[in-house]
Amino acid sequence: MTLRAAVQMDPMDNINIGGDSSFHLMLKALERGYDLYHYDVRGLTWEAGRLTTKAHHVVEAKREAGDHYRFGDSLTLDLGRDVDVVLMRQDPPFDLGYLTGTWLLERIAGETLVVNDPVSVRNAPEKIFVLDFPEYMPPTMVTRDLGAVKDFQARHGAIVIKPLHGNGGKAVFRIDADGGNLGALVELFGQVWPEPFMVQQFLPSVAQGDKRIVLVDGEVAGAINRKPGEGEFRSNLAVGGYAEAADLTAREQEICAALGPALRERGLIFVGIDVIGGEWLTEINVTSPTGIVAIDRFNNSDTAGMIWDAIARRIGG
Repeated sequence: MTLRAAVQMDPMDNINIGGDSSFHLMLKALERGYDLYHYDVRGLTWEAGRLTTKAHHVVEAKREAGDHYRFGDSLTLDLGRDVDVVLMRQDPPFDLGYLTGTWLLERIAGETLVVNDPVSVRNAPEKIFVLDFPEYMPPTMVTRDLGAVKDFQARHGAIVIKPLHGNGGKAVFRIDADGGNLGALVELFGQVWPEPFMVQQFLPSVAQGDKRIVLVDGEVAGAINRKPGEGEFRSNLAVGGYAEAADLTAREQEICAALGPALRERGLIFVGIDVIGGEWLTEINVTSPTGIVAIDRFNNSDTAGMIWDAIARRIGG
């Protein structure tokens, strides 16, 4: 099946061609002979019932630093008529610009498949959707109230505080059991972000790794274990963590089996979940999940191909 695919993502010039999952998907699409287009979410235009964007045909892509892509001429795409699938792959922040993109892409429902489904992405941000599965989570609180955080910390000892809509491990702080700097940090979060923030019990087992498990249309595609770099407690690769091969524990298999039907029902085809210490679910990443390059490298797998196969099945009925 020859697909026409448009990728809504960040500019191509500055992506990490060695580890970027969107680029990995693009390489696989071109390998399969798909017609591939790139555009920026800021180019979306709605008029008279049609959603269009300025885009470029992707003529070539390769893992060659400084010469990793070649575009054709600029053109205007009608996203409801000219392509079979749109990959919504721009990085967060999950702000009003991101939300507006989902509202606009929702207009082409019934014409073009959007992956992940924009309604579900909007209604299932990483640190909110996970609250549907509290039985698999560590002790967790979502609040802006300093008194509530102090009470939580008194009950649970060392804690982690993180923005509700952050990504890549940015602005994730650990507060030790003595509560030092807790008041100042909560004050800072309240000034920087208008929404509540997430507080979780610190899990010492994070030293053993923070596993990224990728699910494709609700089925496990593979996993990597991410370990903190020297002097860090955060395992995110974007902040110096490193990856190693990983298998799933029985508890992780149970978590994936519980999540799978909900992901399929919501049209969340490419999802990355984070599990600490083999047992504690902390996030369900649906906006722009990553990790498939490392998974394929360690497992000699083809996760990108699995994602495109899942897309083809959805389009084909």
